[in-house]
Amino acid sequence: MDMSVIVAGFGGQGALLAGIILCHAAVIEGKKTTWIPSYGAEMRGGAVNCAVNISDDEIGSPVIDKADFVIAMNDVSQIKFEDKVKNGGCMIINSSLSNIKPNRKDINYIEIPLNELAHKLTQPAFVNVIALGAFIEKTKVLKMESVISAMTEMAKTLSEKKRKLLPNNIESLKFGASFIKNPLPVS
Repeated sequence: MDMSVIVAGFGGQGALLAGIILCHAAVIEGKKTTWIPSYGAEMRGGAVNCAVNISDDEIGSPVIDKADFVIAMNDVSQIKFEDKVKNGGCMIINSSLSNIKPNRKDINYIEIPLNELAHKLTQPAFVNVIALGAFIEKTKVLKMESVISAMTEMAKTLSEKKRKLLPNNIESLKFGASFIKNPLPVS
């Protein structure tokens, strides 16, 4: 199985971290993976994205011309990367920060109010993990257990204060997956 995904947003939304988590989970499953970050000089608040490839075989190039999947965490990312989705691919749109109507008929769109869900569920900082859970559930490219293992291993390198957020992150990941299974109204 080959999967290419672009995770995009603005600095501070955790787009790059979501990509790193995917790569760690892929390694846990014995898959090949690449991660290429891209960010502006201003970092926090500036545009950021990462390109992630996951494959059972060697990856010829880490560059993604057309992605199988795009996670757009704001309107700027939706505009910038909508044309980068392959015909038949899929795009998650954070409808909390984008009210732009999808304009392609050859791809699938999943609109999720990530910010509202994160705020209700845990805290706004977890929008990336909710999106990641939705991506994993939709694609089945990796096992949820592998993603949780990757997050758990990565948490060991963090401060105790941030390590204490791991249960909330895992809850957010599972919530993102459950949103794909049973979309809930947000009010």
